[in-house]
Amino acid sequence: ASMACEFILLLFIFSTLHVNQLTEGCSCALTHPQDAFCNSDIVIRAKVVGKKLLRDGPFGTMRYTVKQMKMYKGFEKVQHVQHIYTDASESLCGVKFDINKYQYLITGRVYDGKVYTGLCNLNERWERLSLAQKKGINHRYQLGCNCRIKPCHYLPCFVTSKNECLWTDMLSHFGYPGYQSRHYACIQQKEGYCSWYRGMTTRDKTTINATDP
Repeated sequence: ASMACEFILLLFIFSTLHVNQLTEGCSCALTHPQDAFCNSDIVIRAKVVGKKLLRDGPFGTMRYTVKQMKMYKGFEKVQHVQHIYTDASESLCGVKFDINKYQYLITGRVYDGKVYTGLCNLNERWERLSLAQKKGINHRYQLGCNCRIKPCHYLPCFVTSKNECLWTDMLSHFGYPGYQSRHYACIQQKEGYCSWYRGMTTRDKTTINATDP
């Protein structure tokens, strides 16, 4: 009898632990947009035109229907994205998209031919991205996927190999997203060395701003 009681107690402890994890919500590590690009299977710009709640699992899955404007990455995995899947619960990192409102940059992973995304992926309204981020998504980030962006949380920080760029946005007290996230890409230079690349000056802004990548 005591064995059964212990077993029930253990079940109770595990179930309460699980519930606590769910109610705590989704937590993600900060990621530079270049890492988000390089670690994704799919990167597209799309308008979200519909949604449907699929009753699978305890919380369900939300299936968003998208109108793809442009694919930046993932041609070899999916020819054209029509649906994006995410958890229906925000506490399980599900993403909420507005319908028929904005163009979004959407990044995700592919499983069994389906595109999945979550709060820990990079999903942002296109107009909120900086010009450098748009250029990065278009071609620059791809040039740095062999580089390593090394987060620096406390000083002193050091690079330990030639392919590292030191990411210091977390040291700034002005909030995230920081300067390097919005304006820089970590690009491989000669002989495998990586360094931050800005690639435009402020006086270029007026002329470049007219062209949407």
